[in-house]
Amino acid sequence: MIPWLEPTDPFPPVERALREPNGLLAAGDDLSTERLLDAYRLGIFPWFNDDDPVLWWSPDPRMVLDTAGMHVSRSLRKTARSGRLTVTCDTAFGEVMRGCAEPRPGQDGTWITGVMIEAYRRLADEGHAHSVEVWEQGALVGGLYGVCMGRMFYGESMFARRSDASKIALASLAHQLRRWDMPMIDCQTVTAHLASLGARQVPRRDFVREVERLADEPGRALPWTIDADLPAAL
Repeated sequence: MIPWLEPTDPFPPVERALREPNGLLAAGDDLSTERLLDAYRLGIFPWFNDDDPVLWWSPDPRMVLDTAGMHVSRSLRKTARSGRLTVTCDTAFGEVMRGCAEPRPGQDGTWITGVMIEAYRRLADEGHAHSVEVWEQGALVGGLYGVCMGRMFYGESMFARRSDASKIALASLAHQLRRWDMPMIDCQTVTAHLASLGARQVPRRDFVREVERLADEPGRALPWTIDADLPAAL
């Protein structure tokens, strides 16, 4: 059994999360800015389907990407330097979320519901959530979004309408965060795709300890922008 959280209830310790399904910690229909920021600071994130209540997770192990450690293949580097794609930051947050919510092969629906989009748009309006956009001839062809607290970035989702567009977005974000002395991106759950890009598994206790430290440190001032020379640096 997991607890149901009322709006004023604190999260239970992440050590109480279930082993199966891995990381399920609590439920409770509260996606306020305060609740979300509290969750991320503790190493917790929301993930639920349209017909479910809000479910809160903290899996063990956790997948993270060191911003200095992303694997950029020769072909991806060539694409980034070709000049065909343009990378921006925080210019189309809502469009990126809607892109991430588009159905994918083998999926019947999406966990990025209208309620989630509204909640994260509030975070973006207050400077806590950010998007990276990849454009080709004025059309949005890929991107990602996530949450930032202090020097910690929590990745949420990414999408691609063109081959490698999401990888370009992630590589651009990783390199930009590295320049800003932000060392780690939370990738949440373990996947072979993320592992192929350089992400690694860490025990939850180590992840939570590092998050608590990084989230409390001074972060990057607003507005966020992508450095003009970044494609050449990938």
